[in-house]
Amino acid sequence: MSAAEPATETARALVTALVAHGVHDFVLAPGSRSAPLAYALQEAERAGWLRLHVRVDERAAAFVALGLSRAGSMSAGATGGSPVPVPVPVPVPVPVPVAVVTTSGTAVANLHPAVLEAAHSGLPLVVVSADRPHEMRGTGANQTTDQVGIFASAPRFAVDLPAGAAPGPALEQVVTRALAAAQGLRTNDPGPVHLNVGLRDPLAPASRWEPGPAPGPRRVVAPAGLPSAEVLRPGPRTVVVAGDGAGPGARDLAERAGWPLLAEPTSGARSGPTAIGPYRLLLADARLGGAIERVVVTGHPTLSRPVSSLLARRDVEVVVVAPRGPWTDVAGVAARVVGAVELADGFGGYGAAAAAPADPGTGAADAAGADPGAGAADGAVAGDSWLALWRRAAAAAEQVIEHSLADTFDGLHLARAVAAAGGAGTLVVGSSNTVRDLDLVARPWEPGAAPRAIANRGLAGIDGTVATATGLALGTGAPVRAVMGDLTFLHDAGALARGRLERDVDLQVVVLNDAGGGIFATLEHGAPERASEFERIFGTPQDVDLAALAGAYGVSHALATTPAELDALLRAPVRGRSVVEVPVGRRDLRERRAALADGVRAAVRTALA
Repeated sequence: MSAAEPATETARALVTALVAHGVHDFVLAPGSRSAPLAYALQEAERAGWLRLHVRVDERAAAFVALGLSRAGSMSAGATGGSPVPVPVPVPVPVPVPVAVVTTSGTAVANLHPAVLEAAHSGLPLVVVSADRPHEMRGTGANQTTDQVGIFASAPRFAVDLPAGAAPGPALEQVVTRALAAAQGLRTNDPGPVHLNVGLRDPLAPASRWEPGPAPGPRRVVAPAGLPSAEVLRPGPRTVVVAGDGAGPGARDLAERAGWPLLAEPTSGARSGPTAIGPYRLLLADARLGGAIERVVVTGHPTLSRPVSSLLARRDVEVVVVAPRGPWTDVAGVAARVVGAVELADGFGGYGAAAAAPADPGTGAADAAGADPGAGAADGAVAGDSWLALWRRAAAAAEQVIEHSLADTFDGLHLARAVAAAGGAGTLVVGSSNTVRDLDLVARPWEPGAAPRAIANRGLAGIDGTVATATGLALGTGAPVRAVMGDLTFLHDAGALARGRLERDVDLQVVVLNDAGGGIFATLEHGAPERASEFERIFGTPQDVDLAALAGAYGVSHALATTPAELDALLRAPVRGRSVVEVPVGRRDLRERRAALADGVRAAVRTALA
């Protein structure tokens, strides 16, 4: 190679170092300034070093990379938790880094939503952005802006590599530090990193690169190690709250202690005999939510206001289990934040004999003498253990939900059908009403039969949901079903675009089309007194022809207007890319949800009387 091609040398050395540090999937959005990187990536793929995925939209490319990272982390067991006895949950394995490569200018800005999601979800997204050399910055040169620090505080590590950065120890050390930060090796706080690379003309190599054998793995930085575990003792009436990404360790903890498990659908823990499906409708009952004395919080709980209110109570002991850096304590009332927990002797676990009930007015101290076989001080109903009380209330609530689903065909019906359907081992769930409906009506899955339910809950945005699902399908090589509302779908419909030379995926996108933003109808903005302002600025009605839109991207489309049609489409094997449209109305949504909650409250009162 000629010494006049420093950009090519830098690109090849950078790709080599990234592969050596475990980056094996790269998502490229084409551009001229990033051409040296594009050539190097394609030649490295031909040599079997990596997998290259090309997308024309940088925002979609970044979310495809996030989906690939989630897929790699799942295969490495990094969705959190562990089925081992103690401690619970154990720290997650090192997550899998995936790189997204772009040219300069607005291309880099389009990565920002995914960078923020990665920052708040703890995903090691490696951003490699091409930039003009320093002498061209600030001169008005085409596609030149200040890319240094463009993502503000989101990256765990950021560096500006000058044009002509030579291969060697200095460049390799930059990559070593970047990947250690991305994977949280020293901090237990993985997240995105940003390598901004100055590249000077010429941008096209004069000769082909023959990479040869893949570089051997470089494991320079050792992980920081396991956090210590805090011992939890019997006594207080306790529930386990499993938020997004909590992992199966939360379920294991609840079963060994005999505690009710309040698990979000994307927690990875919503299964087993202690899981309480309609928990958020039960928290308002004084004998259930009102009697809680201790909460063990795992994962990132964000879905419901009743859980947020529970975690803000000052009369409840809140123990937050956070195996990596950040933790969830919005109200600032956590008694302790620990890396893991284990149980003291004296817990009988699920199925242990119920103890004599404690007086409902007593606190944890008065209940401390309860039979430890119950796993906690008992509830307010004679003859029922604390867990049995929740299970009886949940059974009553389920009967009301079942009756409600028989009368309507709406988002709740779709959520129940999707939760029960097979055919895809991975389920991607959109934000807004979709994930909340699933949380409300999805019955706890049988252990071992649950889909891997995934959502972008770091910032709970609707960005990139289709692209994330695409990345998961590419990464797992298995069918993926994604369910979302119409606005979430339209926000990312461009991610359906697939270049003719790119791998296809088995992806079914189920769209609840209520022609607007149904979630706002259930919030304060949907109150009757605000009806005159609601529809335009919150409901945002739309009339996009989803069949025509899907067809424009070469994606098949099917319409499900009845429960039977929906069930048939969900039972069919997921093959290729398809859109299943489920049209429903938003009229009376607020009233229907309120009536369901009222019905559950009445049924629970009767069941616990």
